[in-house]
Amino acid sequence: MVDSLARKVKFTAQDIELLKPYFIPKKIRKRQYLLNAGDVCQYLTFVEKGMLRSFMVDDEGHEHVVQFAIEGWWISDMGSFLSGKEALYNIEALEDSEVLNLSKQAMEELMNQLPDMERYFRLLMQNNIVALQRRVVAYMSLSAEEKYLKLMEVAPDIMNRASQQHIASYLSMTPETLSRIRKQVSHKK
Repeated sequence: MVDSLARKVKFTAQDIELLKPYFIPKKIRKRQYLLNAGDVCQYLTFVEKGMLRSFMVDDEGHEHVVQFAIEGWWISDMGSFLSGKEALYNIEALEDSEVLNLSKQAMEELMNQLPDMERYFRLLMQNNIVALQRRVVAYMSLSAEEKYLKLMEVAPDIMNRASQQHIASYLSMTPETLSRIRKQVSHKK
């Protein structure tokens, strides 16, 4: 976690020691849920080891992957976390994982104790908004192959670690379409 924080804001060793008690370590087994849709999201979660995904299930029972999170990334249902209302998303471990949970109250206290944490979270949210906007534009304007190539460029680890079904869902395509695109791309190389 320290490396992730240091990429955005400079913290002293004393600052790092001060912030550690605010985080709750948790181990999650593969296929275990960190959050169920309908519950209130209690934590922002930092992934130290492993891989998680957030997803929703539509009225027809189809899953739609919204986000992946690997080492050094954060995951949450931000709408629920910030509002205290029911979560729209499930969060599931795709691998045995180790995470650090930060409650809303702990986050507020931490930002009061360390003003640089407020800057850190502001930068994190700004980057999140930019990434979300880029994903929306890609969803609306890129072909299936272009979306696949973009994900390969931006997050090659996810391509190697997530199942074809989850990647296809994230890219808003069928697993069959993803398989066809993978073959086309490998033949072009």
